Amino acid sequence: MDLILWRHAEAEYGLPDLDRALTPHGERQARAMAEWLRSRLPDGTRILVSPARRTQQTAKALSKRFETVEALAPGASVADVLGACSWSGSAAGSVLVVGHQPTLGEVAAHLLGIRGAVAVRKGAIWWLTGRAREGSPVVLTACLPPSMVMDSQD
Repeated sequence: MDLILWRHAEAEYGLPDLDRALTPHGERQARAMAEWLRSRLPDGTRILVSPARRTQQTAKALSKRFETVEALAPGASVADVLGACSWSGSAAGSVLVVGHQPTLGEVAAHLLGIRGAVAVRKGAIWWLTGRAREGSPVVLTACLPPSMVMDSQD
């Protein structure tokens, strides 16, 4: 199973937290990463998105159908994310989760056997692949910040 963790792109500061929108730079980050993902996502990838405005805007850049999942809101736990995507490392299929830090970093660390959390930059993806093998049941397939897929003018 592939689990792609996509942190929302750069967003405005302010309250209420769920209403924060992407900045113009964040919109460019989301479009660039969406373009990269569109040609690489396996057919049938489930797309699960936090209800926060900034994650909804990030996901919309993909121009694909997605499901809003309340359990992925800011403050979600590792168990919330893994439960929402029905994680089974050795199962077939792929799920893209558009969410928040530190949750996504905690999920990545948990699956990779790292203590604590890893830093997932705004707009970045962490692509994890589960394997039915002894030793390393999950591998990091890709870790990509938006700056690697954006034009230099952005």
